[in-house]
Amino acid sequence: MYYLWVFLIGGFICMLGQMLIIFTNITSARILVTFVLIGALLEACGLFSAISNFAKAGINVPIIGFGASLARGAINAVKSKGLIGAFTGGFEATAGGIAAAIVFAFIFSLIFKSKTKS
Repeated sequence: MYYLWVFLIGGFICMLGQMLIIFTNITSARILVTFVLIGALLEACGLFSAISNFAKAGINVPIIGFGASLARGAINAVKSKGLIGAFTGGFEATAGGIAAAIVFAFIFSLIFKSKTKS
């Protein structure tokens, strides 16, 4: 049952993104930013952990989870370091994921030849 809920909730989030791409003129980049902001707002309002306890990876793995991690890191850093933590905390909390994305993007750029769309 656990995997079913993860699949349904994660799939619903992906379906929302796909519907926005198909039925609106919103670019993929703006949809990405919107999902990051939704995650950050859910974390700031204290709702993300309740949803995460139920949905598990269904909400944590999509980009919404990244937004929540950024917000959680910033909130915790503000509590411990003051105002400067608002600027550094999110990056400290997500540094591993950001570094992995950069390393893998570099490796794939060496392996594959990029092409522009016509």
